[in-house]
Amino acid sequence: MEALAVPQSTGHTVKQRQESRFSNQRVHFIGIGGCGMSGLARILLDAGAIVTGSDPKSTAVTRELELRGARISHQQNGELITEETDLVVRTAAVKDDNPEFALARSMGLPHMKYSQLLGEIMQERIGVAVAGTHGKSTTTGMIAYAMTMCGMDPSWVVGGTVGQLGKGSASGSGDVFVVEACEFDRSFHNLLPRIALISNIEADHLDCYRDINDIIESFRHFVSLVPPDGLVICNGQDENVARAVAGATCRVETVAVEAAATWCAKQSGMVNGCYNGEILHNGQPVARIRLSVPGIHNLYNATMAIAACHACGLSPAKAAVALSNFTGVDRRMTILGTYNGATVVDDYGHHPTEIRATLRALRERFNPREIYCAFQPHQYSRTRLLLEQFATCFADADHVLITDIYQCRDSEEDKRAINSQVLVDRIRGNDINALHLAEFSQVLDHLKRNVGKDDLVLTIGAGNICDIGRELVAYSNESQRRNP
Repeated sequence: MEALAVPQSTGHTVKQRQESRFSNQRVHFIGIGGCGMSGLARILLDAGAIVTGSDPKSTAVTRELELRGARISHQQNGELITEETDLVVRTAAVKDDNPEFALARSMGLPHMKYSQLLGEIMQERIGVAVAGTHGKSTTTGMIAYAMTMCGMDPSWVVGGTVGQLGKGSASGSGDVFVVEACEFDRSFHNLLPRIALISNIEADHLDCYRDINDIIESFRHFVSLVPPDGLVICNGQDENVARAVAGATCRVETVAVEAAATWCAKQSGMVNGCYNGEILHNGQPVARIRLSVPGIHNLYNATMAIAACHACGLSPAKAAVALSNFTGVDRRMTILGTYNGATVVDDYGHHPTEIRATLRALRERFNPREIYCAFQPHQYSRTRLLLEQFATCFADADHVLITDIYQCRDSEEDKRAINSQVLVDRIRGNDINALHLAEFSQVLDHLKRNVGKDDLVLTIGAGNICDIGRELVAYSNESQRRNP
């Protein structure tokens, strides 16, 4: 099967992109320092836009944008918004009562959300949008890394930092634009991809979706945004995904591990928890891969990434060689350091499926004496609605430490309906050792007292649970400095 006709820089002549419609436009970003927003700001600066923005903190990201020519205020008082501003962009976190956004509306200025601008920019390039309940950031990072290493110079936006590329977004000279497409609040409905990936579909974000059927319908709408000459690359082993892509008007390719599909990964071994495998395309071997990130789920993610790279004109073999050196996205099984002879790892996982996969991968990778898993539940509503799955997903941990729930978009009813002790009791009901330690300081003290040589500490959650792992490692480093 032929790849889509996408000009790129690996043996093909790169077509000169048409001038962007944002050239010479004055665009103001409210929350310009965020990963996605800063990425779009870079792209617009390169397109010749006049960029201003605001962010409460001065960071390496905002300073870099300033060096590129952006004007940035840290007051968020609207001082850089004028009658000449052509467009105001805000993140989903910026509410209607934000002073700058309120000012922009009162002045009658055009405005849109981040995801809407993402879709507008995608129309000017070859858009590759990576969607799914799990694995979006890693798969997007893999595609961006492989294309970059192979000279395609794509633009890309990932929901986390790709350490080997030094950032979470980039504005490249190539025609391909790779983005992480989030289903929360149906924001991915604003995108117009030529190539869409769906890694999996499970129940999540039930604060904005009625049920799994509503979620599947949302993904079906996302699929409908792909033009007839485009491509959907999707999980060939997920019944929910099959329902979402049924009736697609474009070409559909499936991906699987150890099962029949358009793209199939056949595992051939494992080294330190990292899988080796052969990649088959339509039943024919096209590449071999030796991963540097652990877990069978990452063999699947890599196969999805290779399929996307092939669709953009990059050979599967070259993409696989590049991905063999990929070491991950920040907060995805990130090794923070050690404490008392134990390895300390941090992960962003906040859904039961993600927690289960991460614990299994870390046990295979490190073969630890015992695993101490410190989990910060993210949202009362998610904890309540997925309680039964949370009760069983910690089976690969020896000690589970549950903090208080991180509140995010929760109603008072949600908060009254569930708490961390309820979750702990359900976990214990599955013969798993669990404790409710409400405060981070309590978790830290418990780890300091109990963790020993050859153990593994995992901090996991979408909130600020990573602070515990970092503080534990910092404490260890300071102790070693004082007592060499």
